[in-house]
Amino acid sequence: MVLFIDALLSASTKELRAQNQPTPQTRRYAIEVAGLRVGTMTATRQQGASGEVVTTLTSDVQVNFLLYHLKIYYQVVNRFRGGQLLLSTVEAHTNQGDFASRTEWKANHYEIVADQYKHHYRATESQPITYTVTDQFFNEPVRQSRAFAEYFGDYFTLSLTASGTYRALRDGREDEYRYTNGQLITIIKKNPLKNFIIRLLP
Repeated sequence: MVLFIDALLSASTKELRAQNQPTPQTRRYAIEVAGLRVGTMTATRQQGASGEVVTTLTSDVQVNFLLYHLKIYYQVVNRFRGGQLLLSTVEAHTNQGDFASRTEWKANHYEIVADQYKHHYRATESQPITYTVTDQFFNEPVRQSRAFAEYFGDYFTLSLTASGTYRALRDGREDEYRYTNGQLITIIKKNPLKNFIIRLLP
């Protein structure tokens, strides 16, 4: 009987905690190439009871144009506390293989390992990371000069090119982020073959 009561109390406590959890913020986007929808992108941000903030970015793309075939599924999971990134993991599954990146805070520095398609990177970073590419889905990068690219393990530089429009540059790669009233509406990921257009869904 005591075990039964304990189980009921434990279940009630878990249910109460779940009820007290803030509703996650969710942003859903369509991914288009040449006017055709080829995938989806979803960003979520959840405030945890312990003060930890977890953001995720999930992208699922499949493109078939004649001899050009592309399949990419990747998910970024970031854990923040006190405004600082503690852990970022990236899992990517593509028609070229499976890849991963990890950035972890170790007392006084980050250990960064990125093993992606044609990109292998190892580094340490002593400066706290406070703004990432995933954060761009929730906060316009006002007064931000760079965003940590979880996938690559290093930074995009950011510059304001027009009201609400930002250019992100990294090693020859260029993306454009467009905001309206502080909300990310469109991303243009520039590609030599075809640009990828990422649009906020209603």
